[in-house]
Amino acid sequence: MPHTILCIDDEPDICDALERVFRRKFRVLKANSASEGLEFLAKEDVTIIICDQRMPNMTGVEFFKESLKTHPDAVRILLTGYADIESVIGAINAGQVYRYVTKPWDPTDLTMAIDQAVDRFELTEELKRKNESLAHANEELKTLDTAKSHFMILVNHELKTPLTSLINYVSLLKDTALDPDQTKYLTRIEQSTQRLTLLVTEVLELVSAETGTAPMKLAKTNVQDLFDIVKSLLEGQFGPNQELQFDNTKLKVRADKEKLKNIIYRLILNSIKFGDKGKPITIKASLNAENKVEIAVENAGSPIDEKTISHILKSFTLNEDVLKHSTGLGLGLSICQAHLKQQNSNLNFASTKNKVKVSFELPEA
Repeated sequence: MPHTILCIDDEPDICDALERVFRRKFRVLKANSASEGLEFLAKEDVTIIICDQRMPNMTGVEFFKESLKTHPDAVRILLTGYADIESVIGAINAGQVYRYVTKPWDPTDLTMAIDQAVDRFELTEELKRKNESLAHANEELKTLDTAKSHFMILVNHELKTPLTSLINYVSLLKDTALDPDQTKYLTRIEQSTQRLTLLVTEVLELVSAETGTAPMKLAKTNVQDLFDIVKSLLEGQFGPNQELQFDNTKLKVRADKEKLKNIIYRLILNSIKFGDKGKPITIKASLNAENKVEIAVENAGSPIDEKTISHILKSFTLNEDVLKHSTGLGLGLSICQAHLKQQNSNLNFASTKNKVKVSFELPEA
């Protein structure tokens, strides 16, 4: 279907002249008053509106303001004489006028103006369709993400029930008389059960943090106390020449103590696994210029580029060449990032030739 042009002018000869210019290429509607023009808009799909500024009862700009109610995307062109410009120019934006054409007009210039107006209309319509498609796709993504989260929570819950039974029966069997082969088999079952329990717990922790279902218990937390707790939890896991060094600090932060402890634990555990086994791991807390406490874990090791950082922060994206994972789902940093986002913070990576530093900020308490 050709585009429709509505021409409004109280002089019929003007409307007839416009029709002669555009009838071969467009469908032309003619109205000799503003009221007649509004009647057309009530029932017609109009692409371009050409309206004279000086008409009885309603000016062209006033008509355009009315047309916005039914045809917000139509392109508006105002017909006017030079004498009208000063009085019109202040009201042009109110009527969303695309451009004005002076009387008498040059047919070539007018035709070019209409062609440009049609191009503008088509681009606007295409952009609207793309935006609608994008909005629809975004809603689908939100639905899929919600479904994924619900599915993961359900799966984790259903996995924990049989796991609990396995753990209990393994415990009972260990108290019975077993021959060497049975003891070996039971040990293997126990190890696999423990590993599966850890994986289920990590997935549930990640999903809960990402969906905001894990409640935040913000409180004043002594950083030094957390350092001491984490150090005791990691006892025996350091390499032959690795040791944990930390600044003696009295800083306090406002945070979820349990989640913060887990974040620090995971970051140090990563440093133990992937750092230089013969060099110390440093952890410190310091107050920056913005009165926020920066907690940083630093270890000797190969530098990490931006692509690798982006990769290791994604959930369920193991890469044996990147971090040499042999067990687990590679969720440690993803869980840290999810917990920090709940506290309006995030992990920051900085690496030099032979050092890697991972840090985050929390408000001072």
